Parts: sequence; structure tokens; C-alpha cells
Amino acid sequence: MTGWTTDRIPDQHGRVAVVTGANSGLGLVTATELARHGAHVVLAVRDTAAGQEAARRIGGDTEVRELDLASLASVRAFAAKLATDHPVIDLLVNNAGVVLLGPRRTSADGFELHLGTNMLGHFALTGLLLGNLAAARGARVVGLSSITHKTARLDFDDLMFTRGYRAASAYGRSKLATTVFGVELDRRLRATGSPVASVLAHPGLTRTNLTPRAWEDRGRLGRVIAWAGLLATQPVEQGAQPQLRAATDPEVRSGQFFGPAGPWETRGRVTEARLSREAADPDAGRRLWAAAEELTGVRYL
Repeated sequence: MTGWTTDRIPDQHGRVAVVTGANSGLGLVTATELARHGAHVVLAVRDTAAGQEAARRIGGDTEVRELDLASLASVRAFAAKLATDHPVIDLLVNNAGVVLLGPRRTSADGFELHLGTNMLGHFALTGLLLGNLAAARGARVVGLSSITHKTARLDFDDLMFTRGYRAASAYGRSKLATTVFGVELDRRLRATGSPVASVLAHPGLTRTNLTPRAWEDRGRLGRVIAWAGLLATQPVEQGAQPQLRAATDPEVRSGQFFGPAGPWETRGRVTEARLSREAADPDAGRRLWAAAEELTGVRYL
């Protein structure tokens, strides 16, 4: 299929969709389109005031719930309440993420903050909600990758990046880990005959608020650099299309990966994207999965 746009999203009435980081950027666009097409959308956000403002802007059938992916206690509390209130969940979009500059920071559980937020928090959340997803017909988990995963490498001897820390490399590693997780989740879902699909997407180079936030502590020069860089990117509405296709296209199959079709997958219409060799490696998938289970205490499949 070529030329996919949000006009192709089928009717979403009767579906429950959970979107993490739904108060801004790619998450806001994703939540808006899902609600516009009739879904009941749960805005899973760290800042509930910002979430309420987003819900007001979105309209439609939405609710706001607090979720801090950098805290496993928050993830467990969120999942427990949501699982009770929504026994059937049709879609989980693991969209939220952080991009940081400066010195190494850690999550509430002592994880390197990129890995803890972008991958481990979503690993735990998905596992805790998998029963609710399996109760739906044609449920999907959509993971948000990045083109930075292609040049990143996982260090299984130092997943928390305690040695030679570099923020940009830590972000890339977290996105590679997210991608490896999504691919391995697909393998395990298919191996057990689960009806749930695991699909990945990346936005190319897209104008969101994450990069400017990352430069905030670098003063005026940092802000100038950040905003100058954003001039070369595509609008957030275009950047959200790969994950929206992954979430809603009836022809999507578990294990597929979507991104922009333009040069180096940076921008343009939605097409199938290419995984890096490590992202597709089953051994990397097994090793990361075992580490994630040990670190989060969440075991599934």
C-alpha cells in the first residue's frame, strides 16, 4: 500500500486505546486521531494537568491517568487500576520517551534514565496489561523506535551505561532496546499463539518538543542549536503517521516495522522500514528479554 494517510484509519468505535506520553508531540497527534475516529483513548501521562489540557483539546471520548514510566511503582499502580477498569484493551501505543543531554541520570529504580523510561517502563507496562490485550479481538502493541537504533549497540555487560556515558549514545541504545523488545515480543506472541500483535514504527526526523527540552540546560546557544535543527525536520502530524498506521491499518501484520520513505528514512510518506542487524537478532532478543525480566520483576510469555 502506498500513500497511506490518516484518512485511511477505519472506524475505531468500541475500541479502548492506551497512549503513553499523550499530552504532547507524537503522542498527542496519535491520541487525537484515534479519538477523532471514535476510540476511547486513555491518555497515560506523567503530568495530569497537561493531560487534562490535552484531553480538552482532543475532545471525543478520552480519559487522563497518571503514569510515570521512570518508576516501576507508578507503572504497577497504573496497570492494576487500568486492568480493573478496562478488562479489554484493544491497543497499547508505547509512545512516551525522554531525550536528555548532560550528565548521566537515573530513574526512581536506579536505571539509566533513557533505558528506564523508553524501554524498561514500557516492557513492564506491556507485560502487566497483556491479559487485557489478549481479551480483545485483534489487539496490538505499538512500540516507538527511532532511526538512531540503526547505529546503536547494546552492551550487555553495562546496560546501565555506567562507563563512558554519553547522552546521545544512551538515547540511541534505549531506542535499540525498544526495537529489540518489540521484535522479540512478536516472536514470543507468535510462538504461543497469542492473538496480540507487536508492531514497530519510527517517526524519522520530526519536530517535537523533546529535542528543545533536552537543550534547555545549555542556555541560549543550546536553544538556538535545537530550534535550528528542528527546521530540517518534518511536521509532527507527518511524523505520527507511521505509528498510526501500525496501530490502525487492518492489513498490518505482527512483526512489521513502519517509518518514512524518504532519504535515510528521515521524512516522507509511510512505508515499511528496515531493522538494524542487532534489532533483528534473536540472540539479542533473548538476552535483553531475560535482563528486562530480571530488572523489572515482570515476567510474561
